[in-house]
Amino acid sequence: MVKKPSTQADRGADMRGAIFDLDGTLADTAGDLLAAANAALAPAGLPLLDPGADKPYAGRGGRQMIRRSLVLAGRDPDGADERALTDALYPDLLAAYETRIAEETRLFDGVEACLDALVAAGWRVGICTNKPERLALILLDRLGVLGRFGAVLGADTLPVRKPDPEHFRETARRIGADPARSVMLGDTRTDLDTARAAGAPVVLTAFGFAAEPLDELAPDHVIGHYREAPEVLELLMPA
Repeated sequence: MVKKPSTQADRGADMRGAIFDLDGTLADTAGDLLAAANAALAPAGLPLLDPGADKPYAGRGGRQMIRRSLVLAGRDPDGADERALTDALYPDLLAAYETRIAEETRLFDGVEACLDALVAAGWRVGICTNKPERLALILLDRLGVLGRFGAVLGADTLPVRKPDPEHFRETARRIGADPARSVMLGDTRTDLDTARAAGAPVVLTAFGFAAEPLDELAPDHVIGHYREAPEVLELLMPA
């Protein structure tokens, strides 16, 4: 039997876990996400999203990008017709995204060196994202880093997703880490709320998709480059 490389369970309940978000945390996916949204919106005659002004919506999921366009059109995204339209356009957005999933997307500078340092220091690393799991796996494979993570849990992996703390805790368990000894690394309020609900420390990136000022979110730490992350994690969760 071939052992699945996506789990590291039962290797020590006291192991520390570094649980990463994906969009806006490990990789700048905004260009491809917004382009996919616009590919779905244009045939419907809806306003296109702006790569600059609407970048924060890239990290909120496909439906939120469609809702943003509806607001720009002066329509109520919670209206019955608008909800039906959102549901109809969402598969088109996902299909468009898959075709261009890594055209513009790149890992943020220093990610791979950071992962190397964490693993060398005994951390288990995993991904907890609200991107559909299949798309997350495709993207990580295209970026050449899929094999670096002990587990990848997407929006549809479990019956719950972020900010439900069980999404975070199960990611920790699947990489063989203790959820109580794990840290969330993300970029938005969703990641912060997930960690707070799980009673875990949270580090946010200064280069992600957060809509609010980071000092307003008040995470345990903010990093401006991945070279800072290993030392910050050691301070938050000493060996």
